[in-house]
Amino acid sequence: MAPSPVMPKERPKGRGSAAARAFALGDRGLAGPVCVGLLVTGVATALSYGLPEAHAATGVGIAFLVATYGLVLHASSTAAVRSFGLSLGGLLEPEPLAAARLARAFGTSLAWAAVAALVTFPPFVAGYVLWNAPTAPFTPAPLPALATDVLGQIFGVALPEEAFFRGYLQNAFDRALPPRRRFLGAPLGPGVVLSSALFALGHLLTAPDPGRLAVFFPSLVFGFLRARTGGIGAAVLFHAACNLFASYLGQSYGLLP
Repeated sequence: MAPSPVMPKERPKGRGSAAARAFALGDRGLAGPVCVGLLVTGVATALSYGLPEAHAATGVGIAFLVATYGLVLHASSTAAVRSFGLSLGGLLEPEPLAAARLARAFGTSLAWAAVAALVTFPPFVAGYVLWNAPTAPFTPAPLPALATDVLGQIFGVALPEEAFFRGYLQNAFDRALPPRRRFLGAPLGPGVVLSSALFALGHLLTAPDPGRLAVFFPSLVFGFLRARTGGIGAAVLFHAACNLFASYLGQSYGLLP
């Protein structure tokens, strides 16, 4: 994983291609990533309403992955992929895959995600109970199924969203407004706030409930993990863990089917 979230001044080959033009648009100061973020969020929102309910989440995830591919991965540049934190241990780089590096990156991401969960989940439980005021006692729900719930959250929800919002968007904002402060070793600036704001806006648009804006706060943790580790791996795992844990609490308190 690359230590710096700031993208080098590099352009993809083939400037005449649609992907290259999109890449260049997202590189135009602050306005570029704002426009790209709003455009992709708008497309994802339209898909969430236009597709059948059973396929809406998949369509939204594909939209974020297609956007990330067109903006970054299509360039086939190892330097660009690494600078956006999208290497995933070399999995998404054009270079040959090394099993040792992949295992090391996964272990590091898993460790950071576990630490984030240990720090944030206890206060989340307290806030969840205070906010929802469940009337039923806590009855442990069945644990999430690995093949459907866990892998579905990782690859169908967390990976697409983190690839776009923390991989592309946060990095693009950091280039326009370079981080000037460090927190626990992570270079943080307006980029983590701006990308989290667009992340929360997207959740509100797809389900018009003001409570959906609360995802802004865990999104700040996703952004911290992205900045601290130099990649999106830890953010992907923690993002999926947050969704699974919230669903588990809802089912255990009888608030979700």
